[in-house]
Amino acid sequence: MMRRTVSAAVALGLLLTATTACDVQARKEIAAEKKATEQGPPPPKRIAQACKVQGHAPKIGLVPINLQALFFNQINTGAKMVAAKAGAQVQVVNGNDDSSTQANAIDDMVAGHYDAIIVDAVDTEGIKPAIRRAKDAGIPVVAVDATVGDPAVSTQVGTANAEGGKQLADALLKISGGKGDIGVVGALNSTIQNERQKGFTDEVTAQGMKIKNVVDGRNIQENAQTAAENLLTGNPDLPYAYATGEPALIGLAAAVVSQQRTKNLQVVGWDLSSQAVDGLKAGWIKGVVQQNTFQFGYDAMNAAIDLACKRPAPKDVPVPTQIVTPENVGDYLYYLEK
Repeated sequence: MMRRTVSAAVALGLLLTATTACDVQARKEIAAEKKATEQGPPPPKRIAQACKVQGHAPKIGLVPINLQALFFNQINTGAKMVAAKAGAQVQVVNGNDDSSTQANAIDDMVAGHYDAIIVDAVDTEGIKPAIRRAKDAGIPVVAVDATVGDPAVSTQVGTANAEGGKQLADALLKISGGKGDIGVVGALNSTIQNERQKGFTDEVTAQGMKIKNVVDGRNIQENAQTAAENLLTGNPDLPYAYATGEPALIGLAAAVVSQQRTKNLQVVGWDLSSQAVDGLKAGWIKGVVQQNTFQFGYDAMNAAIDLACKRPAPKDVPVPTQIVTPENVGDYLYYLEK
């Protein structure tokens, strides 16, 4: 009886020790994640020199695609940070995922005698007439994120979207061995995301994989989730999926969880969110291309202020991407903050 009592006590002690060790490790991980989130993004390395334009601080207009996604809010945050330090005024007008709304905003800023305009175009072709009207009025335009191929654009700040799609394709090819079907949740109304889709699909199909189906989330989270639910319902054995942007990846993640597909579906996509981070930590999201959204804002606003102050600005400002994986996700948690 004594032996059993001693053995039971030893077993209980070992269990309590293991539990305590797990608790300590969990607390350390939580504290590390909290610190990473709170420290925020790297600050801007450069702040444009202040100036006066006809006696007033430069007035800069900023027209993002929407104000729903963290991605666009972080561009705004970066731009506002530089503007505040440089003494510029900023007015943000929501593009609301609509090219006509963006064009009207640019026209209103021209009429309001803004000194420079920053735009992230929903439709890179449809926005060109408004940008040309701004140029004709003597107002420089900085295109950020979406590449607008037009001489009326004074500075282009962005990343190579097709190349980012190829990077994710290469990551998935290593996982899959070049075999298996892929479902795509895209945004067919977005020039940017169509470029990402093409860069990805060209690479995976060239290496032997097959695009099973493409659904359109229209860059709206709720639409993307419905589209992703339909994709997964119609393809119960689908092994891989790709999402071309933040709303698409959030919608796809929600569908994967709701349909309990986390054990048999592997996902890659664009832009971090809390849902994407959860999937990365759980291991079923294998890779996320994260653009340096804050740097987009820093560089776009610096260029806009320089141009407003009649100083030269680079024609192209490339911003590098980062691949976030289950192994390094803790290093990028500040992207969850606006």
